[in-house]
Amino acid sequence: MNPIKISEIARAAGVSTATVDRVLNDRGGVNPATTRRVKDVLESLGGVAPTPGRPKAAARYRFGFVLPNTRQAFFDAVDRVIAQSAGDFRHQHITEVTLRLPPQDANAFAEELAKLSDYDGLAILAPDVPAVKLAINELVQAGVQVVTLFSDVAGSRRSAFLGTDNRAAGRTAAFLLGLRLNHSGAARTALFSPTTRYAAEIDRRIGYAQLMEERFPNVQVQRFLELPESEDEAYRYALDALPPADSADAIASAYSVGAGSFGIARALSEKGYAGRALFAVHELVEVHRSMLAANSADFVLHQDIYPLVSAAARTLRALDDGVRGALAAFHNPRVEIVTPENLA
Repeated sequence: MNPIKISEIARAAGVSTATVDRVLNDRGGVNPATTRRVKDVLESLGGVAPTPGRPKAAARYRFGFVLPNTRQAFFDAVDRVIAQSAGDFRHQHITEVTLRLPPQDANAFAEELAKLSDYDGLAILAPDVPAVKLAINELVQAGVQVVTLFSDVAGSRRSAFLGTDNRAAGRTAAFLLGLRLNHSGAARTALFSPTTRYAAEIDRRIGYAQLMEERFPNVQVQRFLELPESEDEAYRYALDALPPADSADAIASAYSVGAGSFGIARALSEKGYAGRALFAVHELVEVHRSMLAANSADFVLHQDIYPLVSAAARTLRALDDGVRGALAAFHNPRVEIVTPENLA
């Protein structure tokens, strides 16, 4: 009897090749119903299982990168890096697919996510909500390897989170801005955040408030937590929220945890804060490069996208191959601090 290809079994059973590989090699991590289905398909095809120990160099992997479909500059930058990495992935026998799912309705996002059980692995940037956690757990139960990328979904059965420590990033922003505040008297700092479901943004604002309270107790953190994501709406929101620079309750600094930073910068300028209040933002996207060059932002806290996208593919492949210690070799990068002086 001729060996049946793993891809044939996967196609007939409606599962990923990684799931078939785990069933045939008794690696576990696959629910009993799926295991039974794979074995039934093998029997119905009238062949024998592929010989264990087949060369991994011949294996093919299909990985999905799942991103929100909003037009945030950072999400679009991640999308571009994934596309630019296609050549590197081909050398690793990886086919990558980028999927943009709707984040406005978390249940719809989770429903679409749960349909991706035919992938060998998924790198996910998703809202941290119960429906998404459940979808991740169901994918893992079906034999799909899952890692979270840039923003975690803690408490799910994902294998790893790949990205900077976002709470530390928020604390770093507070440290940088706090050093320039008036320690001898009261001062105010503005914390801008969308009404967010992303763990990265929540952790950043927690870290920011924590360090301000610990290191700069005279600084009052004014929270503006309903920032719209579009730049025009963010501008109008910040313009309405910020006091004039020459008023008694003027702010000394501002911090944005996510989208809308250009709109905030416009509002700061119109309220008279240019050259008077420091402003820190996240991710070195093009608009933030321009803001640094124009001195409308003072600090950008950045994580390099390319090595994290590459690490996601390598990690998923190692997990699919059952490599022991696949996660031990990866260390999440530290946040980089970019200023107008080191922009080039």
